Amino acid sequence: MQEKPYIVIMAGGIGSRFWPYSRNNRPKQFLDILGTGRTLLQMTFDRFLEISTVERFFIVTNQNYLDLVKEQLPELDEKQILTEPLRRNTATCIAYATYRIHSLDPDAMIIVAPADHLITQEKKFHQAIELASQAAQIEGRLVTMGIKPNRPDTGYGYIQYLDNSENGAFKVKTFTEKPNSKLAKAFLESGDFVWNSGMFVWKVKSLISAYEKYMPDVAEVFNEGVFYFGGLEEKEFINRAYSMLKNISIDNGIMEHSDNVYVIPTEFGWSDLGSWHSIHELKKRDKDNNVVEGNSILYDTKNSYIKVDGNKLVVIQGLDNYLVNESDNVLLICKLDAEKKFREFVANAKKKGEDFV
Repeated sequence: MQEKPYIVIMAGGIGSRFWPYSRNNRPKQFLDILGTGRTLLQMTFDRFLEISTVERFFIVTNQNYLDLVKEQLPELDEKQILTEPLRRNTATCIAYATYRIHSLDPDAMIIVAPADHLITQEKKFHQAIELASQAAQIEGRLVTMGIKPNRPDTGYGYIQYLDNSENGAFKVKTFTEKPNSKLAKAFLESGDFVWNSGMFVWKVKSLISAYEKYMPDVAEVFNEGVFYFGGLEEKEFINRAYSMLKNISIDNGIMEHSDNVYVIPTEFGWSDLGSWHSIHELKKRDKDNNVVEGNSILYDTKNSYIKVDGNKLVVIQGLDNYLVNESDNVLLICKLDAEKKFREFVANAKKKGEDFV
């Protein structure tokens, strides 16, 4: 890489599949889920600090989390924290950061990443980012990071690529949202599919051209931002802009339509930490494949995740593949792999009162 890239960290999600540990007022990206002493947001910041400089970071988050970001990343100037008034998914989130950076540096290279992923092999990760950055030097090209799958997982999106590599970058053929089990197995066996990591590398000009072509409504709205970015009226402009835009992902809005998308198939110990089940796979487990956090006595219990308040003793008997989680005023007991039910859990808890979500 020539100039240091700009780093855009998306940190606005609510982490509902980690409820009740993850709450509206402190979602999972602001929690030390892995017990490292650093939150997921801080770990992501640390990872990218190896390849950029503090002044080139931008955190995009919900306006309710401004103070949390300031508390956890005091190195940043407040102008580097871009707050969203509404949740409008990744196409709008990324557009805000992209047009903001373009107003500062029209020749910028941008790396976009979620705040809540785990990467265990950071040297390999940095090498893959370098490869992606080289591939993205070509004007108009959009580059995404693909993870070589090791199982037919139905919880991830998949990217199919052509076999004509250009220095490790492969042209993308298709995007597929979370497939069923049969399709996921076929993808794994074919050898030309990778998991969609949700991490991207591109020149700011390349992405703006893509917005103009595939999402002209977004481009029209944010083009006006040049008059407001960095000034006192930026917040008012963003409030107005977000009220005019729809909720759509960058994949649905741009990546699936562009014929100039490339993927870097790679492996660097990646997990999207999308559920309690995924954390269970990463944590240290006992002889019965249980993760136990807190003061518990287990009988005839296996393949489970027990996370409870250490101030009380919890006795559990006869569970298999269960999650038991006590967080503040909520006790949750459900199947460990029941992540598809969590939206329902949270919606019904909300009916009981805002204090429970």
